[in-house]
Amino acid sequence: MALIDLLPKHLFTTRGWGLLASGAGSMLLAQIMGRRDLLALGILLVVLPLVSLAGVRILKPRFQVFREFHPSSVETSSTATVRLAVARTGAAAGPVIMEEQLPPRFGEPPAFRFPARAASGGTSRYEYHLRSGKRGQFRIGPVTAEFCDPFGLSLHRHEIDDGDILTVTPAAVELPATGLAGARGNDGVTATRIRANPSDDDVMTREYRHGDPMRRVHWAATARHGELMVRQEESVTTPEATIIMDQRYSAFVSGSAAVFGPAHEDAFELVSSDNFEWVVTAAMSISAHLADRNYSLRFLDAAGHPAFRASRSAPYPETEEFSGLGGLQSIAESLAAIQLSGPRHVHGERGRKEAAVVEGAEAPFDDHLMDKLAAHRLRGPVLALLGNMPLSEARALAPAAGYGANAFALVVTDHPHHVQPVIEALKLGGWRAVAVSSRTDLPAAWAGFDQGEILAAAAAAMDVRRGAAVPR
Repeated sequence: MALIDLLPKHLFTTRGWGLLASGAGSMLLAQIMGRRDLLALGILLVVLPLVSLAGVRILKPRFQVFREFHPSSVETSSTATVRLAVARTGAAAGPVIMEEQLPPRFGEPPAFRFPARAASGGTSRYEYHLRSGKRGQFRIGPVTAEFCDPFGLSLHRHEIDDGDILTVTPAAVELPATGLAGARGNDGVTATRIRANPSDDDVMTREYRHGDPMRRVHWAATARHGELMVRQEESVTTPEATIIMDQRYSAFVSGSAAVFGPAHEDAFELVSSDNFEWVVTAAMSISAHLADRNYSLRFLDAAGHPAFRASRSAPYPETEEFSGLGGLQSIAESLAAIQLSGPRHVHGERGRKEAAVVEGAEAPFDDHLMDKLAAHRLRGPVLALLGNMPLSEARALAPAAGYGANAFALVVTDHPHHVQPVIEALKLGGWRAVAVSSRTDLPAAWAGFDQGEILAAAAAAMDVRRGAAVPR
């Protein structure tokens, strides 16, 4: 390895190091030979690079940096285009080498020369692309500029801006059309009113369609026609859905479960786990699925508070109701940096209660959550995205099913067969509950709810054809 390669690269150029070496050699020869002219030359050769080094640090050029992301927030595994505009605001100097600093996950930082060949009006423009397979918020930048003095002896490298935050949102998985939300019209609305006290003769009925809830089956008409018939309702309103999103550390990290967290004091790393990442993807996918059907959405955490109030990427942390495309975008941005929170070492029911007292918060699934659900009673489905929970919490949550037109729960755990008592407790309360793991295919889990309803409808139709007693 050449000696020049061992010298620091951020102080002097090769020319500068050469002058320093020559100056040191001249002074050494002057000492040996007693030559004052060599001594003067040596001093000049040493002082010149040092003066240049001081000059580039005191009289460094100034720049302005403008950075834009297109789109402003990007989904995981999608490409974002970064556009930079750099303008010099100080005294003109020679060419400058610039480099955009990036988090390691984005690969090698892009480097470019200033001014660019196509610079116009004193502003140089650059463009490059980024892609992240992980959600979150990432600092892009700052741009560092490396320049030298007019003689090309010394170097200086410094940051010329503060960087900007790129938000990477979870990508939605396309879910199959199911009857989880009840019957939908062409415009995505749901019927809500039936004529008062209709008789078997004057009620309007139609054949059962995929997605019609069983509670609207007209049993007398079903018996006459030999196939499932439902009541035809008259008026419509925009449907609502409530999503309960558990985000407690103790619910998603236990035993040997892998957990991600901040490393090397990186403030942008998230505390998460494979199971919680599955829940985040499910929340985004279900939101997109229901928003496409004109649902308004409400997000709550396990205690009944706005689900995104602790997410640093949330545009409106205290908001819990979302509607339209703008609402869906807010949900996506809020989910970008949501992470696990709460006590990290909670053992048993007593430990959970003590933790709640220490945190100054309500216990999960208590009256505060029930009051929130009661305020929107029967206006649409309730969906719960849950982690590991003790049987006592499942029993506390079970009655919440009565506040929704339908109630569905996904319990994400490393060992689905170990949580069957929890699943049974939820089912006794009226939930349609399924245990899944982070390896479970989300569309399959979503469709699994609907398969149960179809089987129930088919069984009811068979009972009617066989002359079974028709409930009134």
